[in-house]
Amino acid sequence: MSTEFTGFPAEGFRFFAQLAANNNRDWFQSHKDTYEQCCREPLVALVAELEPRYGASKISRINRDMRFARGRGPYKTYIAAGVGGNYIALSADGVWVGSGMYKPEPAVLKRFRDAVDDPKTGPALERIVAQLRRKGYEVDTHDRLSSAPRGFASDHSRLELLRMKDIYAGKQLDPDELSTRKAKARIERVMSDTLALKRWLQQRVNAAAASTR
Repeated sequence: MSTEFTGFPAEGFRFFAQLAANNNRDWFQSHKDTYEQCCREPLVALVAELEPRYGASKISRINRDMRFARGRGPYKTYIAAGVGGNYIALSADGVWVGSGMYKPEPAVLKRFRDAVDDPKTGPALERIVAQLRRKGYEVDTHDRLSSAPRGFASDHSRLELLRMKDIYAGKQLDPDELSTRKAKARIERVMSDTLALKRWLQQRVNAAAASTR
């Protein structure tokens, strides 16, 4: 394995597309070398280069915990890494890069909503979200309430944010942009652009930015 990140081979994206249609142990075992060489090893090389600047990393396993995966195949159709509060996921669609807060505990969610409600910290988050969306970033939540949370006005000026049960911001990078070493700069650009959201969460909610899956 090369220790230098040289991009994500096209075979890696094709591997995940094929895995989605052949999600079983026999197929995976017969294509495991492709997974290791074209998916996992490039991601390992990338995060090793990112760690000195961004912080500790952790790469997810491709195996699903079948106790909680009823009706699904034994393998995830992506491989992901957390790097210093940023999230990088390789799949058939490309590489998704972003940051945010993922399904927090009730106490953390309460701090988030209180910070959104606060007349100083709430507008700051509004500005961050607006700036990211203007740049073409997806800013969303994995789940939201249908109405205002208990204790907040139904006509609150930041109702969209209050209804969120978590928050993330990021961007999907196309496979065609990722086959060379230049992929690292594109990924770092997203990490830089979403830094304001990560810092807001850390400072106002006291929540480390977490993976978005």
